[in-house]
Amino acid sequence: MKILVVEDDRKTADYISRGLSEAGHVCDVIRDGTDALFQATREHYDVLIVDRMIPGLDGLSLVKAARAAKVETPAIFLTSMSGVEDRVEGLEAGGDDYLTKPFAFSELLARLNALARRPPVQDRKTVLRIADLELDVVKRQVSRQGTPIDLQPREFTLLEVLMRAEGRVLTRTMLLERVWDFHFDPKTSVVETHISRLRTKIDKPFDVQLVHTVRNTGYCMHAPR
Repeated sequence: MKILVVEDDRKTADYISRGLSEAGHVCDVIRDGTDALFQATREHYDVLIVDRMIPGLDGLSLVKAARAAKVETPAIFLTSMSGVEDRVEGLEAGGDDYLTKPFAFSELLARLNALARRPPVQDRKTVLRIADLELDVVKRQVSRQGTPIDLQPREFTLLEVLMRAEGRVLTRTMLLERVWDFHFDPKTSVVETHISRLRTKIDKPFDVQLVHTVRNTGYCMHAPR
């Protein structure tokens, strides 16, 4: 898994990071809530580990803001705030689990694995819509303004990934991982080529553009603003 750890205590952060790396996971550590929110909305993570008492945005506000930004990555609070009301606040803010300090690393790892096995909330939707564009995951059908659009399998997957991340920027690397399962850069224009084909089919015949290029960053799909 790729995990974002939001923890301002250096010793705790190093302990978690080292344990996760030894367990075979990739771990990014950020000590400020504002920076963590920026990172969580720009990168794909399998799980977020969030302390509640951190500089910048506190952990509770961080998870609330992430959910408002349509980031559905499972989040576990790891904090010394152990009261019942504290746990309720964390779960109601959008947390998926709550573990108090001091903690056993084996328990943290077990909870992370359990969270990762849950189907992401957005993946439960089988019909995706942005403006007048509709994608039916089960029927494998796409239409815009009621007009059927024929897509190749990889184009369909690319469109689904973009639509599920509506309003969020996906980098070239993220698309390579999610659409082609490349965990390296093949040094080809495969992403750009497929984005161009997709635009030809779902944007050019219609009045409003839905697929947008974010210069020097990646691509984003959203309705007219």
